Amino acid sequence: MEKVLKGSCIIGQSGGPTAVINASAYGVIRTALDSDCITKVYGAAHGIRGVLEDKLYIMDEEDPAELELLKNTPSSELGSVRYKIADPDTDDTDYKRILEIFKKYDVRYFFYNGGNDSMDTCEKISRYMNKVGYECRVIGVPKTIDNDLFGTDHCPGFGSAAKYIATSCMEVSKDARVYDTGMITIIEIMGRHAGWLAGAAALASYCGSGPDLIYLPETDFDMDKFFADVENIYNKTGKVLVAVSEGIHYSDGSFVSEAKTSATDGFGHAQLGGLAVRLANAVKERTGAKVRGIELSLLQRCGAHLASKTDVDEAVLAGKTAVEAAISGESGKMVAFERGVRCGRYVCKTKLIPLDSVANLEKKVPLEWITPEGNNVTQEFIDYALPLIQGEPKRATENSLPRYAKLKKVLAK
Repeated sequence: MEKVLKGSCIIGQSGGPTAVINASAYGVIRTALDSDCITKVYGAAHGIRGVLEDKLYIMDEEDPAELELLKNTPSSELGSVRYKIADPDTDDTDYKRILEIFKKYDVRYFFYNGGNDSMDTCEKISRYMNKVGYECRVIGVPKTIDNDLFGTDHCPGFGSAAKYIATSCMEVSKDARVYDTGMITIIEIMGRHAGWLAGAAALASYCGSGPDLIYLPETDFDMDKFFADVENIYNKTGKVLVAVSEGIHYSDGSFVSEAKTSATDGFGHAQLGGLAVRLANAVKERTGAKVRGIELSLLQRCGAHLASKTDVDEAVLAGKTAVEAAISGESGKMVAFERGVRCGRYVCKTKLIPLDSVANLEKKVPLEWITPEGNNVTQEFIDYALPLIQGEPKRATENSLPRYAKLKKVLAK
């Protein structure tokens, strides 16, 4: 039995927001508050930057009812960040400051909620604390709508984003086919290197009203073949709906969106966008048809009004599991999901995997789940994604609009 470790904890959020990242924060906060060995619960303002700048919120002072509302509050309520810390073996400046803050508040548990780059941050902090002999249990809580975290069947945030994308594609499909004149519509969906989100558009087609063509970044894009695919359908039906991942690229690796690599986020990733308009202009020039380009942009990652109950429940579970694992003595791990079947129904189990096996790795859509033509996904993808979008969470409202959490955010001193 691992010795009881008493001390406070910090929960931080990092990377792109989702519809359920606050649900994971709730899972961490509520479980930590209910624990006998965690003496104080802090929320870091804007992730690791809040630790470095000594801006910590005292979660113990929040109204429990407001904390409960985090489960249906989109985006990152504690504030997110894109800040890449150096490797501690190269530059330990940030780590010395983190250790100083940990000692100041007697932090013995650190939970970081994010995606690939956030798990990299988590792993580095865990490694440094071990190196200097400061006992602090570090657990990563998965988050990303991109669904590209290595080692987990799926990620909190993906199911709700997939549901939003599928629903939006169904609605656009109905609108795009309403007139007796020709129309080509191209919808741009997030996903830099992994096409999970764009693939989710196929759920709309599965339900009878969605894209005719779907292109993912897992396969090389060919503009001439794209034109042929579009023209083939347009000549038959006069209506074409296309879903494209923002990260589709040519065989030489260059993005079709022609993003400039100088326009990057804090981790050096190209900031993509404008693909739908570029393709729409190219198709219009080629065919002369009426063409519309639509970019779902930020809407797809914070659409809590279309959140999946399954996603919300699993996000809370991920946070709860992280705290329970740390209390039991685990550290340097990330919570991951395993898919199972019980009585013929989908079930989700949790497991722990080493942070160093997750950081900076990407999980992509299996090539066998993409059609040989490279312009759609197979039934295997549908079978994978469909259970993750199920259920409607209960949502508090005021004046028929969402009632989100209103935290006091009392700063620690």
